[in-house]
Amino acid sequence: MENKIIHVGAKEAYDLLANQKAVLLDIRIEYLHDFKQFAVPCSIHIPFENLAERIDELPKNLFFICADSSGINSQKAAKILLDHGFETVGNLSGGMVDWERTGMPTGIDQAESLTGSCMCQLKKRKKL
Repeated sequence: MENKIIHVGAKEAYDLLANQKAVLLDIRIEYLHDFKQFAVPCSIHIPFENLAERIDELPKNLFFICADSSGINSQKAAKILLDHGFETVGNLSGGMVDWERTGMPTGIDQAESLTGSCMCQLKKRKKL
């Protein structure tokens, strides 16, 4: 059987995660993860830049759905997992943007709020 990436939308991903048939691998950078989380039963946070060096922390017998802010780096993360021996990996199409747009649950930590005029410019708000 060929290793493959399964692209899933927010609703399908939520159903898999809620029924404990998958684990969310959140690869967003620290400050994005600290501010807003995917509210699911089981998730692991490893920033994309650290994934290759920390990949041995992930059990190969679990089905991981890779997630980021918009679905671009999560595809790259899924490929990294496949290259390291995972048989099937999920990719959350549209990332956190689509997750929120479809009304899936999120957790927000207001103490970690962000500022910026658009998604590409978000930064951690400086504490006064």
